[in-house]
Amino acid sequence: MSTIIGVLGAGVTGSRVVEQLSLSGVQRIAVCDKVLSRAQRLAALHNNSMCQVIAVAQSDIAQCDVVVLACGAAHAGLAAQFIRTGVHVVSLSDDVSDCMNLLALNEQATDMNAVVLVGAASSPGVTGMLLRSVAKNFDVVDEVHVALHGTGGPDCARQHHRALSGQSIGWHDNEWLRRPSGSGRELCWFPEPVGAYDCYRAELPDPVLLKKAMPELERITARVSATRRDRVTARLPMLAPPHAEGGMGAVRIEVRGFKDGARVVEIAGIAERTAQLAGVVSATCAKGIATGLITARGVRVLGESELPNDELLAHVLSAGVRIHQFVGA
Repeated sequence: MSTIIGVLGAGVTGSRVVEQLSLSGVQRIAVCDKVLSRAQRLAALHNNSMCQVIAVAQSDIAQCDVVVLACGAAHAGLAAQFIRTGVHVVSLSDDVSDCMNLLALNEQATDMNAVVLVGAASSPGVTGMLLRSVAKNFDVVDEVHVALHGTGGPDCARQHHRALSGQSIGWHDNEWLRRPSGSGRELCWFPEPVGAYDCYRAELPDPVLLKKAMPELERITARVSATRRDRVTARLPMLAPPHAEGGMGAVRIEVRGFKDGARVVEIAGIAERTAQLAGVVSATCAKGIATGLITARGVRVLGESELPNDELLAHVLSAGVRIHQFVGA
């Protein structure tokens, strides 16, 4: 019997995950959502003679071999339930507390011979793969700075709103630092057609996950683009319901280190709709687990040396994602 990949969440990002799994040749997909009719519509859209897509209840999705958590946080409790039965998990969560709780499941996942991929989206997610890829151009890498623009579905937009009201986490010279979100303005240039945006510190899990991926890093920061209104209203309830899907998004990483004794800086980025990029990355990871490309067990993050990052990134690029590199003075 062929492998079944489950997708928990049939919203904007979950739809992109199912679409990419179907396009990549996965033959059996199960979709689950708290609104059953939404899961049924998504399944009917992609079900065909080459790929069987069915809508199932949450109790039934535990029968899958791999489950992609494309729903809103929190994911840690759900992941714990799945790995107790040996089901592999791919999480798209970008909530700091949730990601920390997911990382704490390592012993349980290892005991059950299961894989839990944490932050397998755009940022965090593809940022880890980009870091590992760019690091090949250095003799030593000691800094990485991440910036994100745009949101995916409504859950992503709400998390972006909350991230600007908390405390940012940064790694600086062997010490974790916390600073107010919304501070530290920096003008960041993203690949076209996004362009330049003012970006600010925010409560993002990227520093924690990138530090796990590359322990030798000495400084890590993460910022998101924000307007003055975003910063002023961050500690208030959202003034208007979030859009069904944000517009064009982008992510960039700035990597610093040494090559041939000289200080070197390289910047790489991707411009794509956030939900689309997250869907491609998570679907690639889920298929990688199902096909045996990913063999490391326990809790993992993209960019770790134990993962086949080059192959995963190649699959992401084959789905139409383009990497842009800054060239200039």
